[in-house]
Amino acid sequence: MKQRQKKLWLFALLIVALFLFSACSSTDEDAGTDTKGGETEDQNDANEEENNGENESATNTGGDLNIAVSAQPPTLDAHMTTATVALDVSRNIFETLVAANENHESTPMLAESYEISDDGLTYTFKLREGVSFHNGQEMKAEDVEASMNRWLGLSARAKTLLEGSEFVATDDYTVELRLAEVASDTLDIMAGQGQFPAIMPKDVIESASEEGVQEIIGTGPLMLDEWKQDQYVKLTKFEDYAMREEPSSGFVGKKEVLVDNVYYHIVIDSATRLAGLQTDEYHLADSMPYDNYEILLNTEGVETHVLLDGSLNMFYNKKAGMMADPKMRQMINAVVESDSVMRASFANEDLYILSNSFMNPEQVNWASNAGEESYNQNDPEKAKQLAEELGYDGEEIRMLATRDYDHHYNASIVIKEQLEQAGFNVSLEVYDWPTLLQKRDEEESWDIFFTGTGYVTTPSQLLVLSKSYAGWPDDEKADQLLDEIRSSLDHEDAKEKWDELQAYLWDDYVSSTLFGHYTRIIGASENIEGFTAFEGIIPWNVSIKE
Repeated sequence: MKQRQKKLWLFALLIVALFLFSACSSTDEDAGTDTKGGETEDQNDANEEENNGENESATNTGGDLNIAVSAQPPTLDAHMTTATVALDVSRNIFETLVAANENHESTPMLAESYEISDDGLTYTFKLREGVSFHNGQEMKAEDVEASMNRWLGLSARAKTLLEGSEFVATDDYTVELRLAEVASDTLDIMAGQGQFPAIMPKDVIESASEEGVQEIIGTGPLMLDEWKQDQYVKLTKFEDYAMREEPSSGFVGKKEVLVDNVYYHIVIDSATRLAGLQTDEYHLADSMPYDNYEILLNTEGVETHVLLDGSLNMFYNKKAGMMADPKMRQMINAVVESDSVMRASFANEDLYILSNSFMNPEQVNWASNAGEESYNQNDPEKAKQLAEELGYDGEEIRMLATRDYDHHYNASIVIKEQLEQAGFNVSLEVYDWPTLLQKRDEEESWDIFFTGTGYVTTPSQLLVLSKSYAGWPDDEKADQLLDEIRSSLDHEDAKEKWDELQAYLWDDYVSSTLFGHYTRIIGASENIEGFTAFEGIIPWNVSIKE
């Protein structure tokens, strides 16, 4: 319509002098179709009015955003999966009462606000009004009640950490969480990503089977359009999305979809993902191999995003064998020189950081350097002294690793060399990943195994403290400190207790040795604007350049 109006206008102006015609056409917001992409990004404030017009013509507020991911989602039922690719897709479809901002702080999303009772046992959530599901139904408290109680029954962390709790709708826009006992980390548990507490319509929850919900319906800015197995998941813009007005931050704030559709292409082969990024078949490529990092950096038209993704560790068997003695674990930990381990595992110092924080070092509420004196010691002499005190006489230290994950295997090779150079007798058994998982459940069969661990939102969820996880920590002081953290109603007090517990885990108990924190590599075409990464690819607020 604008183009037609423009033609009529220009026709009427043919009798006007040529310079007047040019001046008029330059003010039309649809003019400038030959504007070179990228020129408007760095314009100064003096040309703000002109910039606004140029930006509108240089950016396509529609089209298809194409993302290459490395695996097929096992499900899009957010209550039932911890798979990274499933979470990356489903968090566009579903939203939660609270979610993490860019500082990993729990922040209202579908909740307008919340209050915590003086005794810490009741959380009252006021819901935002006028929020629509993808089926056109308004979100009400009964939907939240049904969704959250299903999550309490399915989520491994919720069943363990919020046992005996219940969500109750008290009116159309108010829901209470009634805890069985005080848990100061409740909001952080609710803001966690694995098996996240997605809000769905009540009837969808009630019709769900053991295999999951039958319909994928949420309140998010994108809705499921098509899932073609082993090829792609297609999401389309939800036109009636109830968007928050706060600035976008992590998983909260403004989520504006500037494209028509988002395709998650399932591209298992990393070379194909890279080639597709280089040829503009894909705008974004996730989980790129570490050995592709330099290639990505040197590929014209591609930007490389690196974000923290987890920690690399070795876990000790604290239930059986020689590592059941904490002094033996202190002995092994004293030998470790972490930078060599991380460099061998990730090749480039840009792809890891050295930090002894068991929590994400970027998580402002829980990151800690307590116990750092016992991290990255590189002190074989201290280890030899401890060995003498313990009467170590060359007994075999049995380690498990897998070649299925290069960083696991490379770390095991470096540690084996470090321990042998310090005078210890070490054997390394290498299995495929499924076999290793079986082997590590045999408490008499190993002393140390290597693995990477993803980030969690609270210390109570750490595998290093999980009694059911391989290694089987069981320590009265650690349990007491963790209970004090969870029962504290003051975060500063809880953080002080966590610092004390982390220091104890490093200096005395040594449940595991953390080597450092690794990253996730995302390649992004320069033909998109507004892209940010937070625990993965964020497709909202992204536009495609013409």
